[in-house]
Amino acid sequence: MRKQKVSYVERLERSLVKIIQQPGADLNRSGGVRALLVFLNCISKVFQLVVAVRYCFYNWGVLRRFPLGCQVISIGNVTAGGTGKTPVTEKFARELSAAGRKVAILSRGYRRKEAPWWRRAFSQVVEPPLVVSDGRQIKLDAATGGDEPYMLASNLPGVCVLVDRNRVKAGRYAVSRFGCDTLILDDGFQYQRLKHSLEVVLVDKTNPFGNGHMLPRGVLREPASHISRADFIFLTKSDGDSAAVREQIRGYNKTAEIIECRHAPRILKDVWSREELPLEWLKGKTLTTLSGIAVPQGFENSLRKLGARVIWCERYADHHRYDSSEIIYALNKTADLHADALITTEKDAVRFPRFETTPVPCYYLRVDIEIIKGAENFASAVDHICNVKSRRR
Repeated sequence: MRKQKVSYVERLERSLVKIIQQPGADLNRSGGVRALLVFLNCISKVFQLVVAVRYCFYNWGVLRRFPLGCQVISIGNVTAGGTGKTPVTEKFARELSAAGRKVAILSRGYRRKEAPWWRRAFSQVVEPPLVVSDGRQIKLDAATGGDEPYMLASNLPGVCVLVDRNRVKAGRYAVSRFGCDTLILDDGFQYQRLKHSLEVVLVDKTNPFGNGHMLPRGVLREPASHISRADFIFLTKSDGDSAAVREQIRGYNKTAEIIECRHAPRILKDVWSREELPLEWLKGKTLTTLSGIAVPQGFENSLRKLGARVIWCERYADHHRYDSSEIIYALNKTADLHADALITTEKDAVRFPRFETTPVPCYYLRVDIEIIKGAENFASAVDHICNVKSRRR
């Protein structure tokens, strides 16, 4: 069976990402691409102005920040995608829940299924937030609730997970309906309507601020200098040799605690049966991969570092919604290449349609955050959240 044709929008997105994501990726391009980059640069200047005016309005009180009378931990970044927010969010939620806090994660549910924008804009009905998990059971699937919210709900029993574009409304609901005293704002650095108690910012050590340009000419959602607002900075995908990036960060923020961490593979799980295999199984195996994430190279290289031979990689745009024909195509391709298994990511696995039988095994790689420098700083952050009143008034 042939795989489903990738949409024009997704092909364009993947092409643009390749050009704007890494410093130097836009060099030696054709005349047409250079003209496009000039056009994108003009848009990015306008976007930068809009961002600056918006923050001024919040700082001057023209736009209001709403306090909710509880701890609100914002976890976010200044770049678009690929820094590893979900594992860090999971780590914070797990540690705070273990410390006795009643935790809710608030997400906007990026690229989930929802009504068209025009219907939402003109609707007079105020819908309550979507409850992906009430802390006791999962109530929505990944398509309805969103990939990351569903994944977090699956991995965090006892933690509520709510989805709404209006996270002030979602926060109020979490406090009043579930008695939550600690809210984790997933991807919250740019969400200023909800007043933050603690600002956690993630920086990807392998590509800290992209090519230095704002969207859509680069990957910055706001100027890199805005990390001056951070209380804690997680330097993700670190190998421990980070002096240059630390110096760059200190140029913007002199006081924030810097915590270095990496994405540590933990186990393999069958996508459908959830049967577990140890990582040692990968050694010497011939594999193919399927992924729709922001930076697939890190996932693919992690398999190689574990001793696998990766012979074919199928990549889609971040948050790609899989059709069954695409999964069947990848499984059949794996079988045709006589590979031992098809491997995907946990975030992708929640978007796979169900199959009763497959020609080859299909596993996802379960990863979590391992702190390699600054563990005492993370402990102090958790202690601060649990025992000290907010610094932000």
